[in-house]
Amino acid sequence: MKVFIKHSLPGRLRLGYNSNVLSSRQAILAQSLIAVQEGINDIQVNPLVGSFLVYYDSSIISEKEILNLFAALTDKYLNDQNLLDAVAIVPETDSTFGILFETAFNVLLRRLLPLPIRNIILYSHIIPRVGRALLALMKGTIFSTDLLDATALSVAVLSGNTATASSVSLLLEMGEQIEGITRKRSYNNLAQTLLISNESVHILVNDEEKTVPASTLKKGDTVIVRAGSQIPADGTVIRGTGMANQASITGESLPVEKSEGSTVFAGTILEEGEIVLTVISTGKDTKVHNIISLIDQSQSLKATVQRRSEKLAEQIVPFNFLLTLITWLITRNVTKTISTLMVDYSCAMKLAAPIAVLSAMKEAATWGISVKGGKYLEEAAQAQTIIFDKTGTLTYATPTLTDIYPMKGYTKEDILIMAACLEEHFPHPLGRAVVQAAEEQHLRHPENHAKVEYIVAHGIASTLDGKKLRIGSKHFIFEDEGIPFTNEIENIHSSLQDSGSSLLYLAIDGKLAGILAIGDPVRKDAKEAIATLKRLGIKKCMMITGDTEGAAKKIATETGVDAWHAQALPEDKVSFVEAERKAGNKVIMIGDGINDAPALSAATLGIAIDGCSSIAGDTADIVLSKDGLAGIVAIRQLGMGLLDRINRNNALIIGANSALLAGGIFGFISPSLAALLHNSLTIGISLSAMQPVLPEFVTEIEDQ
Repeated sequence: MKVFIKHSLPGRLRLGYNSNVLSSRQAILAQSLIAVQEGINDIQVNPLVGSFLVYYDSSIISEKEILNLFAALTDKYLNDQNLLDAVAIVPETDSTFGILFETAFNVLLRRLLPLPIRNIILYSHIIPRVGRALLALMKGTIFSTDLLDATALSVAVLSGNTATASSVSLLLEMGEQIEGITRKRSYNNLAQTLLISNESVHILVNDEEKTVPASTLKKGDTVIVRAGSQIPADGTVIRGTGMANQASITGESLPVEKSEGSTVFAGTILEEGEIVLTVISTGKDTKVHNIISLIDQSQSLKATVQRRSEKLAEQIVPFNFLLTLITWLITRNVTKTISTLMVDYSCAMKLAAPIAVLSAMKEAATWGISVKGGKYLEEAAQAQTIIFDKTGTLTYATPTLTDIYPMKGYTKEDILIMAACLEEHFPHPLGRAVVQAAEEQHLRHPENHAKVEYIVAHGIASTLDGKKLRIGSKHFIFEDEGIPFTNEIENIHSSLQDSGSSLLYLAIDGKLAGILAIGDPVRKDAKEAIATLKRLGIKKCMMITGDTEGAAKKIATETGVDAWHAQALPEDKVSFVEAERKAGNKVIMIGDGINDAPALSAATLGIAIDGCSSIAGDTADIVLSKDGLAGIVAIRQLGMGLLDRINRNNALIIGANSALLAGGIFGFISPSLAALLHNSLTIGISLSAMQPVLPEFVTEIEDQ
């Protein structure tokens, strides 16, 4: 297999390949085979542009060795039908060039046929069009593009202009086929983008565990799934026991036990335990149904501007007939009359608007943004108010040790070592922050303490070298354990509470030894994202959190939100959303937790951020899977760009087709040329509607 280096950074390599030589399915097979090689951390493939993006450990494998791995993928592997059958089927489209060639060939072939046969072929193409027009009339659609086409062809034949009718018929067929390809390609581009997953899974290769992208899974792979992880493929459990939440598939409200021989489903969550499964169908195959559902839904959830374009297209058709009648009454010229029938506004409007919406959804999906319907892009563009949750949205929801306050006789290192020694035994978020800080500072904490006892909602108790150790909340240390709360401690406590930090108190033999302050850091891009959203027309940025006043004030100050509310319950968040909507504002609600789900549902547009809970992701209209708050800015820009594109396309369609009509009326262009130019315009605008809306955003993400 031949590849070439397009871009290279330490540990990151972008390779190109000839997509005309290698099929999409072969490219995904190559991705699967390379992913399990030693030193490959991640590999992504984009069959649309013919490239691989490889992340690797340079201490294990070099660029040259990676190129050799690809070179070793000969036809023996890439044409192995068993291997190809094990990876996903990638949708492909017909060739536009092929249709143009076929049309040109048909034109030449028909000219060589005897006149009676040419007429039979012509009538066989006209009769179905007349049938569709009559069917539309029977359904109550008085004016339609089918009626326009049928009328034009019928008039040409009845007036004896069979050559004109034949040319027009061929051009109409060619235009419809290319329009069909354009629409199909926009659907397939969206589907194929969603099929390429960047999630990682753990597989066993020769009894050795490796981490690979979920998109590289094949039938027969052995996958390890641990508690809290999503099951990446349909499979059969071969080892282990766990409890799987299957509500999204079966509707069962309680987790179901899975053990050896049980079947598990892609997209469900393993809440407890650990299982090893054999893949029976890949996650990509399972996702196909979700993709089809998403695309179908995207057409039922049309943006208002898209519905307006389609309605305008239908309303213009009667004026085409009126113009045709006027042209006939004034000129009594059949050729000029047919020319006015060959040009209509509705084809391009009805095709370009939905293609623009689908392409915008595909563009969002490329960068990890899942949009559940076209109308949500429009809502993102028109919203006036954004309401943020705090934890996990404006912050990382990853507690971090920010400071240590040792009492007399102890150092910061002493406090951190002892605290980590106790906290490592229990998976509490604050405890994990302490242990992580000790690891980062390379501090060792030997296990020479007695049995550790965890007291729920209070803290941890143990002994170390004969001394009584206690670590936990203020209530646990100063009330339950009776340790004196001195003025010095009161001053430190007050200053830290105002900063919004969570506090852990470490006591040794009945005296306070130190205080550990733990905070939830603000996302690096939060302040810039909020400032950018305001520049893009957002009138009000609010933050609503269930956290304390001190924590809320600190985050609000750092991010620059206009208003904030602390200690809010889920129903309070809903009330704030409803109040803004009653004031006449379109509201975007952004959250990540179960408690945000009611507000996400109540908002005009609900956005769930990366790492969100399952219920938040299901409730939200848009889900961001990466890039943090930059994705929200991108959605705003994408929605605004989409509306602008549809409106500009409509203006171009009306202007250009009006010029073609004028050319036909005044005899500057023939009916055949009018049909050719009209179809070319429709196809050109449709192709332009498929282009990226956000090239700057795309470049920025690509460089990261």
